Amino acid sequence: MSVHSNDDQRKVTTRRLLEMKQRGEKISMLTAYDYSMATILDQAGLDVMLVGDSASNVICGNATTLPLTLDEMIFMAKNVAKAVKRALVVVDMPFGTCSGNPKRSLEAAIRIMKETGADSLKIEGGEELIEDITKIIAAGIPVMGHLGLMPQSINKYGTYTIRAKEESEAKKLINDAMLLEKAGCFAIVLEKIPASLATEVAQKVSIPIIGIGAGSGVDGQVLVMHDMLGITQGFSPRFLRRYADLNGVVTKAVSHYIEDVKSKDFPNESEQY
Repeated sequence: MSVHSNDDQRKVTTRRLLEMKQRGEKISMLTAYDYSMATILDQAGLDVMLVGDSASNVICGNATTLPLTLDEMIFMAKNVAKAVKRALVVVDMPFGTCSGNPKRSLEAAIRIMKETGADSLKIEGGEELIEDITKIIAAGIPVMGHLGLMPQSINKYGTYTIRAKEESEAKKLINDAMLLEKAGCFAIVLEKIPASLATEVAQKVSIPIIGIGAGSGVDGQVLVMHDMLGITQGFSPRFLRRYADLNGVVTKAVSHYIEDVKSKDFPNESEQY
């Protein structure tokens, strides 16, 4: 048991994720956007920490992930990476930074890696972006793919509904996953697709498949931290399990603080100099 404990303290790498898939150990992944929360998640033993462009929604209050800039992503990722000692830190390439111009995509990818200290990047898209992804990986930057529902393409879809229910889209997703593996991606996130399709993909490729709304037949799971901790309240898809009600906890604490200030109970004599 002590050997396993020591192994648990080792830095998680892309190689370790592959080993986890090979021995059937599930991979845990959550989003993080700041130093303090990243410290807590890392100390709790999380395997992968994603500095997600979901920050556009839960941190910045935007309706989509599209407005988030490269500079904003770098600012958050740098703070997260400072906190992390064990987890693999993955950073989303924000909308527009990887979109069919391999030279420009590589420049953005290098900026993220150099300025943040993160371990790897995540890129939404398959065959259409394979040149960009190949160029980034060739430069020595690990890339995690992302297929299925791709929030950066929401204006194209026009809806956040489940993807790849039709046979043609399912076939394309399988093909894209195999192309991403061949290009050298170390893992792929599958978002909001039928569980049976996600299981099929996980069996067809040798790299880890991380699901969000993709069933239990994949190699790991990811959720947005604000959703699973119950900080956000208006978002309740079927795949979301809330592990806490921090919205309620914080509201109660702040209300108590306000009462104590108004009633002159805070600060008391022992709380002043």
